[in-house]
Amino acid sequence: MDNKNDYLRENFRRRARYEAVFIILIAAALLIVVLNINIGSVPIPVSEIVRIIFKRTGDLTQVNIIWKIRLPRILTAALLGGALALAGFLLQTFFSNPIAGPFVLGISHGAKLTVALVMIYFISRFGSAPSVAMVLAAFLGSMISTGFILLISRKMRSMSSLLVAGIMIGYICSAVTEFVITFAQDSDIVNLHNWSQGSFSGMNWDNVRIAAAVTLITAGLVFLMAKPIGAYQLGENYARSMGVNIRLFRVALIVLSSILSATVTAYAGPISFVGIAVPHLIKRILNTSKPIVVIPACYLGGAVFCMLSDLVARTAFAPLELNISTVTSVFGAPVVIVMMLQREKEKGNG
Repeated sequence: MDNKNDYLRENFRRRARYEAVFIILIAAALLIVVLNINIGSVPIPVSEIVRIIFKRTGDLTQVNIIWKIRLPRILTAALLGGALALAGFLLQTFFSNPIAGPFVLGISHGAKLTVALVMIYFISRFGSAPSVAMVLAAFLGSMISTGFILLISRKMRSMSSLLVAGIMIGYICSAVTEFVITFAQDSDIVNLHNWSQGSFSGMNWDNVRIAAAVTLITAGLVFLMAKPIGAYQLGENYARSMGVNIRLFRVALIVLSSILSATVTAYAGPISFVGIAVPHLIKRILNTSKPIVVIPACYLGGAVFCMLSDLVARTAFAPLELNISTVTSVFGAPVVIVMMLQREKEKGNG
């Protein structure tokens, strides 16, 4: 009887913790959305924000600022931030290492290179690059980079060596990208430099619609895979005993993580540390690795992290704007350092 009561109390505490975390994340997301719309070169009172969004009435300048500039930007930051955190979670599951992420493994840089080439081609030929072409180019680049990482992983059993290889691939892709951008002739391609550093500026409703369609559908597919992901976390042999097709499952993890990271890179460029720091923080806060809880929390956490980072990037040194990776590195790198120190401490105690 006592064991049953202890189980019920523990289950109640666990559920209460999960609910509290989700409530805090949702409240933080709403607060940061309001702050992002409120703060800027033209401050807009909260009462006006509510009136403009829900009643579509108000000062024409403020209406245009909210609906054409700030709202698309913050929604895109939320969608792509969630996608990046979820991509990091999938890669960490695949490689069974919390340091794995799209930026560290060079996957984002591979996507960056192919998007830059496609953008240069389309801008020089047609004056603009369609969103679908950029997403497809980013996906191709992500898959190529991931393919190299998988080939290297067959030769290198050490995860540290694999991470170093990923970083080197990232440097090579970045160098080629910068070379291509530097020698591009078309004056319109100058904007590529800002994109290549990472930024949510210049987003529009077409970007929001495509980013929402791709990331939310992919996130839904990831959520449907929660049960096999949970089994895989306990080891390949256990997953096989539960009926998981390991080869197909690993392919699905790579494809889904590539789609998510590719969409982010196509619109905002490579963004660092989100894919590593957010999944780690979420697991720590929830005190669990259960995919059915961690997957939606990761998406929400990534959205909050990137919206906050974008707010800091816009306002910290206004009217100058920092690139988004600068801010995410400042927030995310200390988390990764602490995480690595904790892992070493746990190994020492073990």
